[in-house]
Amino acid sequence: MGAPGGDDEPVPEALPRVALMLALRKRGLREPAVMRAFEQVPRDRFVEPESRPLAWADQALPISCGQTISQPSVIAWSTEALDLGPTHKVLEVGTGSGYHAALLGRIARAVVTLERFRTLAASAAERLRDLDIRNVEVVVADGALGWPAGAPYDRIVVNAAVERVPPALFEQLAENGVLVAPVGPPEAAQMLTRFARTRSGLVVRELVRVRFVPLLPGVASRL
Repeated sequence: MGAPGGDDEPVPEALPRVALMLALRKRGLREPAVMRAFEQVPRDRFVEPESRPLAWADQALPISCGQTISQPSVIAWSTEALDLGPTHKVLEVGTGSGYHAALLGRIARAVVTLERFRTLAASAAERLRDLDIRNVEVVVADGALGWPAGAPYDRIVVNAAVERVPPALFEQLAENGVLVAPVGPPEAAQMLTRFARTRSGLVVRELVRVRFVPLLPGVASRL
């Protein structure tokens, strides 16, 4: 056996991160690029100071503007469902803390992430800069409208509940593209759903029950 802190044993600071990785694997998450991104991105940098003791727990946590940073396993399911590769351009709807955008940026070629709250967008952009993740662009915008200036996108992920996917997002999805969103009523559980665009139409696959805050229209006027 190696000495404490050596190659054979994680240092104490790494133990919560290791515990999260084990929790994700127990939930059946295995995709190497996704797991590597979770190992590389420090979740504790994306939560509020009072939540840092729980930063590596597999649970959602509150952030500012009445929003949340999603449960890591839910983020992992969404990301695995994208079948994301290093040549892909991604549109993310709902930046929040910037954690999911950071994970996507570790895998994809480029990410555009949309946030309706200016406070959240500014904080997320600062965190991404501090972590030297340069291939993620944070934009203050109405997520339901997508971001036509960057379209088409190989992959689109929606981090807020929608009763139906906004048509603008499908319009911005590339041929052979994949879109993942929690679909269902905002007051109840939603179904994380994968839409794959093929020449013959959309192929829809339901994945897992989740709970997200609703996708709100417009851009927040004050926050």
